[in-house]
Parts: sequence; C-alpha cells; structure tokens
Amino acid sequence: MHDPNGYAFEMADIRQRYEGTMLLGLNIGPGMVDLFERLGFFRVFSAPWFIAMMVILVVSIVVCTLDRTPRLWRGVRRVTVEQPDAFFDLRLPERARFAEPHLSVDEIGRALRQRRYRLRRATSEDGSVTWLYGDRNQYLKMATLLTHLGLVLFLIGGAVTAAIGFETVIFVGEGQTAPVQAVGTPHNLLVKNVSFQAPLRENGSFADFLTDLAVYRDGVQVARKTIRVNDPLEVDGFVFHQNTFGPSADMEIRDPGGRLVWTGPVLLDGQLLGLPQGFLTIPGSGMGLLMYLQRDEAGVARLAVLGVGPPAVDGSSRFLFQGLLGIGGTSDPEDTLGYSITWVRAGAFTGMVVKNDPGAPIIWIAFTSLISGLLLSFYFPRRRVWARLTQEGGVQLAMLADRYVDADREFRALLDDLAARSGARPERASMPGASAPAGA
Repeated sequence: MHDPNGYAFEMADIRQRYEGTMLLGLNIGPGMVDLFERLGFFRVFSAPWFIAMMVILVVSIVVCTLDRTPRLWRGVRRVTVEQPDAFFDLRLPERARFAEPHLSVDEIGRALRQRRYRLRRATSEDGSVTWLYGDRNQYLKMATLLTHLGLVLFLIGGAVTAAIGFETVIFVGEGQTAPVQAVGTPHNLLVKNVSFQAPLRENGSFADFLTDLAVYRDGVQVARKTIRVNDPLEVDGFVFHQNTFGPSADMEIRDPGGRLVWTGPVLLDGQLLGLPQGFLTIPGSGMGLLMYLQRDEAGVARLAVLGVGPPAVDGSSRFLFQGLLGIGGTSDPEDTLGYSITWVRAGAFTGMVVKNDPGAPIIWIAFTSLISGLLLSFYFPRRRVWARLTQEGGVQLAMLADRYVDADREFRALLDDLAARSGARPERASMPGASAPAGA
C-alpha cells in the first residue's frame, strides 16, 4: 500500500479485528499482528525479503540470458550449405530422393521461394555436385531474448511501482476539494468534485456513475473532465479512476452565538447497523456529531444526529443529545446544547482511486516484449531445407525444423510440389518407424 495514511488506517483495523485472538488461553492477537507487520506480510511487495528474492531472480535470468546469447547467435549465424551424402540418408526423418534428375536447381529454388525460404547455392570444384540451401525465419530464433527481456522488465517495473509508486482512495463530497497527497507536499494536487450523477435505469439499477472532476495545482486549474468507470482522468502522471460513490448530507451549523461554524457536505461513508453513517467534529469545540441516514415508515429520508462529547474516564463514549432531521429541517438549539444544526440537502460523494505508477510504462514495454517473443517463437519457427543434385544420384532432399513445426507435413507438401513439377515420385524410407512414401 503506497498511501501511509491508508496503511495506518488498515493496520488499526487489523489490530482491532484480531485483538481478542486466543490460543491455549493466551491472547496472541496483538503479538501476532506486530510480528507479521515486522516481517512485512502486510506489504509484501516492499518487504526486504521479497525484494531480495526479486533481485536474485532478475540476476539469474540476466546471467542465463548472457550465457545463452552467444551460443544462440552462433547457431543462427552458422550456415552449412554443403552437406555430405550421409546427411541425406533415407533412414533419417524428413529425407527423400528423386532417383532421376528430372528437377533442376531453378525449379527447386522456385518451389522454396514460394514458401518464403531464403536461398544459398554452392557447387563442388569439379562441378559434379550442386547444393541448394533454403532457410526460413533464420534469425527469429533470437526472439527468445525478447521473452527473457520481458520477464526482467516485468520484475523491474514491479519493483519501481513498489518503491516509488503512489496509490490512495479519496472520498470527495459535491462541491468539496481534497488534497491528493499528504498536506504540506510541495505543488500538491487538489481535486474538486464539481458534481456527481448516478442515473438510474427503468428497473432501478444504476446506468452509470459520472463525476465532474476539476484538478488544481498551486491555485490554478490544470484539468477538468467528467470521469466514469473505465474512463479516468490523467494529470501529470496521476490517474483518477471512478471507483465508488455514496450519500452525503449538506449541513449548516451555527454555534450558540449564532456564528456559522460549518457549511458543507458530511460524507456518510461508514456503516452503522447497516445504515450510511458519517462523523463531523464541530470546529472550535470538543463535540462531534455522529449522523446516520435512515427512512421512516413512509419511506421519507431522515437524518439521525447524535452529539458526542469527549470520552468518559473509562473510555466509553458520551452522548450529549440526539435528534432527527428531515431535509431542510433545523434542530431546536435548546435540544442541541445551543447549536443550530440544519440538514440543508441530501447529496452524494464520489470515491476515486488515485494512482501515480512510474512502473506502468515499464510494465507495458515488458508485456509487449514478452508477447512479441512468444508469438515470434511459436508462430515463426525456423525451417531449413537442403537439396543435393548430382548426375548419378539424382536429387536428394533433407529438412530440419524447430520443434514447433509439423516438419513431416511441410516436407510432404514440398515433395508433392516437386513431384508435380517433375512428373516423378520421390523415394522415402518405408522401414518401421520411418516416414511413409510421399503421396501414399
């Protein structure tokens, strides 16, 4: 979690939740939570032991890649056009021979070019033997390096996000402004909820959630947009995502002297007995207002208001007064310790997830690199074909391919093409376990 305030809030909630955990008659809750926090179990991605594991993994991938790259490069660069007679032994897979020299080098070359092979040719010193070599996707075997690069960049991007990324949730009532980062941060962004709408469908479900959002820096508006789910606002690396919403109550409070001490929305972003609940500390006093929204028997909205004083000596809450307000209603000061409390109108707040993720571009590059490497490796594997032409032995053919290729099927298709050009059928091994004759 990149928001210190949010982390502190969550830790307080966890401690309260597990405070009474018992084991063999011992209260282990507080100690267990403290131990897990020191071990980094509540923020795994920034824990030292997790970072150490990621560093080891990155180093191992880099070392493996550096060790493999020279051998991989030599493998794709090394091309042997001239092959001995034994290389074309029919007992080997993907081997064939046309007994009579019905095919010319040019005809074989045309057949290979149609299959996007790059050709090389060699002739013996006495001119009795001609070799033709076809190579398809020669250098794409290097695409595996893109896959390795993608893995490394994924880990680096995640580390950058964990180290310096920022993420928080902000609730802002209509007309309210809230800071994005901690108060006091230089050039901090302020976000204002100009208005919020949640239109309904005919069946009563929500059709959309829309927030008219304005962003300010140093008192100057730098951006404004109506955001909705999956259509965020981005400002200087910060992305504002529409996440949730809830009710608010626009309140106006005057002290016993008639001075206005509060005007604005109170977010009912909590829950009290399943009802929307919020809390407001009255400025200039030690008293707070606990408010929760309910409906009477007629379905009319009512706002319950409880005055809460400083805790008693035993730590229990002290309720000073209680009242029930309708929209536009004002409390009787005699019942609320001289304060005049008015529920001006019902409103709504918007909840946004705000992110600043410098690791995101690295993650996208990693994704592109990883997927590109996999696609090139699986869908464009290397294939090689050799042809050896002699006056005595006719035409000998051999094929080698990466494991992702159905070499037998492709070799058969090539032989069928050459057979159609020459009018003769090739010879292939028919011993058990070997390929059947082409065209069989």
